[in-house]
Amino acid sequence: MNKKNFFRTLAVAALATVAITSCDNSAPKMDDKTQAAEQSAPVELKIAFVEVDSIMTQYAFCKDYTEILQKKGQNIQNTLASKQRALQQAAANFQQKLQQNAYTREQAEGIQASLQKQSADLDALNQRLSNEFASETEKYNDALRDSIQHFLAKYNKDKKYSMILSKAGDNLLYADKAFDITNEVIAGLNKAYKKPAAKADAKKTEEAPAKK
Repeated sequence: MNKKNFFRTLAVAALATVAITSCDNSAPKMDDKTQAAEQSAPVELKIAFVEVDSIMTQYAFCKDYTEILQKKGQNIQNTLASKQRALQQAAANFQQKLQQNAYTREQAEGIQASLQKQSADLDALNQRLSNEFASETEKYNDALRDSIQHFLAKYNKDKKYSMILSKAGDNLLYADKAFDITNEVIAGLNKAYKKPAAKADAKKTEEAPAKK
């Protein structure tokens, strides 16, 4: 699965729509509600953006859990492929012996029923593992979104941005690099990130010097 495409639709922060209107001296006088809305609007719109692709490749959370999901997906594929090969081999052996009249009618029917059940069981296993993987992926996406939104909420208490946009590919036609806060956000995310216990313990074991 292509990691970049997989996370392409990630939303870093909610987008807001800014309506810009123009008027001249001949325009009708605005009513009190319109004037009140203008007075309550922010004087300055402060905007920043974050490169989603960079988060996907540089945020330790993404790298760790992408590796976990890739291994899980590969294990599922290997399991299903192994069972599929075994079933195909059993079916081929059955056909060969059937042509050699090695079975009675009752034996052949029993073996054929067994192969059909194995095929149905394999389909059910495929469905179950696929559902489990989809659920795991959804949990990861939710955790990723929550971690980014939680960090940005704290980050923006001082920065006071009106909007923080997500830039993925060419979804923003133009963005001045002066408004790019990607590096700051990634640094903050990585500082706050705590590795999964199992992975962290494994790394400590690998890095620990051998006892003499």
